[in-house]
Amino acid sequence: MRKVIITDPPRTDLAVVDDLAAYGVATVHEALGRIGYLGTGLRPIQRGTRTAGNAVTALCAPGDNLMIHAAVEQCTEGDLLVVTTTSPCTDGMFGELLATSLRSRGVRGLVTSTGVRDVAELNAMGFPVWSAAVSAQGTVKATAGAVNIPVVVGGGTVRPGDVILADDDGVMCVPRAEAGAGVRAAQARTEKEEATRAALAGGQLGLDRYGLRPLLGDQGVEYLTAAEYAEGTR
Repeated sequence: MRKVIITDPPRTDLAVVDDLAAYGVATVHEALGRIGYLGTGLRPIQRGTRTAGNAVTALCAPGDNLMIHAAVEQCTEGDLLVVTTTSPCTDGMFGELLATSLRSRGVRGLVTSTGVRDVAELNAMGFPVWSAAVSAQGTVKATAGAVNIPVVVGGGTVRPGDVILADDDGVMCVPRAEAGAGVRAAQARTEKEEATRAALAGGQLGLDRYGLRPLLGDQGVEYLTAAEYAEGTR
């Protein structure tokens, strides 16, 4: 790994970032063909929060948050910090004081494959976090890593300037080049879902709305009365 801090990463236009945030993880994930989801290992420490931001990445040594401090300097309004380590680590590498520093720079939240601590304080100040663990275990500041390079989180690659979208359903990454298309696809899916919602509220069944009855037949599913089923099991 090259020990480097990239000071001028590309960023997605914040208007596009905010448009994606309006739709949420599940909708955008489906709209883009079920790509970009960063897995079930990243869970929110709060509820009812949805945000999106430009990824600023920090690659750290396990148990060492030196590069998180270095990454703070590279953050600006509308960013979202993404932290991972060179090998698995669940130590509490981030807490209230780092959140205070990030908030002063307009950062919208943190996504980390490590642990966090000061959960009560983070929730009280309204700084959203998605993490792999909660841990009181502290860290050192001794080993250099890298800032604003591509990193792998939850099996997905996150590049600086990609859009990170996070809510109660988890976290996903929308590549910067696909952000505009993601907005359009999410809008189309939302309109389709609104029509479906109205149909279901009006009594139409999902079996008919989604054309699933032929599939049941093709799979050999039979409709039987209780008496017919009992007779067939004798």
